[in-house]
Amino acid sequence: MICFGSRRSYEEFKGQIPVQVLPFFDKIRDFCLSLGDNIVEDVRMHRVVFCKSMTFRWFADIQPESDGVVIKIQKSRKVPIQIIQVKKGQSVSEFGSIIKEAYEEIR
Repeated sequence: MICFGSRRSYEEFKGQIPVQVLPFFDKIRDFCLSLGDNIVEDVRMHRVVFCKSMTFRWFADIQPESDGVVIKIQKSRKVPIQIIQVKKGQSVSEFGSIIKEAYEEIR
């Protein structure tokens, strides 16, 4: 795993995630990182972006909110970005297949 962007670590970023959302955000992050050995995590100012390899073709952009997480999904540059708003009580399995499909399809 490689971090780019503002050179912030995920540990630094965690401080701005609402405490009640942090465990849920961590589950989504762990799921994204588990999709393959070529995942690049880019910690940005208000969100974390997951890319496939060094080509920086991102497939998931996750941003914490007060009661959940907003996930932007990109399957290709020709397909509109899909935005999913998930609440902290939801299971990753409810939307994980969408993230996995985006990871597999992004070039």
